[in-house]
Amino acid sequence: MSTVLNAPLFVDVPAPPFVPGPAGTHITIRGLTKYFAGWPLYENFDLDIPKSKIVSVFGPNGCGKSTLINMIAGLIPIDGGEILFDGKSLKDTKIGYVFQNYREALFPWMRTIDNIAYPLKLEGKSKAEVDRRMAELVASFDVKFDLNRYPYELSGGQQQTASIMRALAPRPEVLFLDEPFSALDYEMTLFIREKLQEVFMQTGTTMLLVSHDLEEAVYLADQVLLLTKRPTRVAEILDYTDPRPRTVDTLSEAHFVSVKKRSLEVFQREVRR
Repeated sequence: MSTVLNAPLFVDVPAPPFVPGPAGTHITIRGLTKYFAGWPLYENFDLDIPKSKIVSVFGPNGCGKSTLINMIAGLIPIDGGEILFDGKSLKDTKIGYVFQNYREALFPWMRTIDNIAYPLKLEGKSKAEVDRRMAELVASFDVKFDLNRYPYELSGGQQQTASIMRALAPRPEVLFLDEPFSALDYEMTLFIREKLQEVFMQTGTTMLLVSHDLEEAVYLADQVLLLTKRPTRVAEILDYTDPRPRTVDTLSEAHFVSVKKRSLEVFQREVRR
């Protein structure tokens, strides 16, 4: 007489219902999970990123700052969770991305002006539309160098300026910036961050900025997103509401000093854990 053993019954557990962010949210992240070599970097991570704000991402080394924006931008696959842009998927959202390594970001076989226009040509814009948008960007960035030259003929700051212009050319809904100033000298850093501030004031484009420079992160931000060590969580989110345009005088304003001080306190607390 044989005995039949019942096989274990596996029941799929439905994912929790997607909970939208509060009014004014642009990017809603729910249950974001990412593993590297079997170890969690992000696990059931939730975040709401506001619309028409600059959010600076800051945290300890190895906490996954760049990985976070790369997952949101679709450059790195996620292991779980959901990310929506105004309730839409990434494929229905127009984004721009400015990479840290500008030397590898631009196509060396294309003239600089063709690099900048590339996203517009992918969209099928007419020559008249492309020329009109190029003229707007040149005026906005007050470009003084020759855009008909190839990227390798330009300085680092000029190449990164071109990279930002290319990212902005199609009028993205969200602009991602992964340490865009880290390879630039101080003079060029000041120039480009002021241009970014001007573009933001003109367009209100939602921006996510990863920075390793705390002063820069606070100076540009409407919100400072402070992260913990891995498995990464939100340590604190600080609002910084000083009016724009911000100038060198901003750096000594009481509110700026206070937000920077609090950011440093949270950062040091997380590093020591």
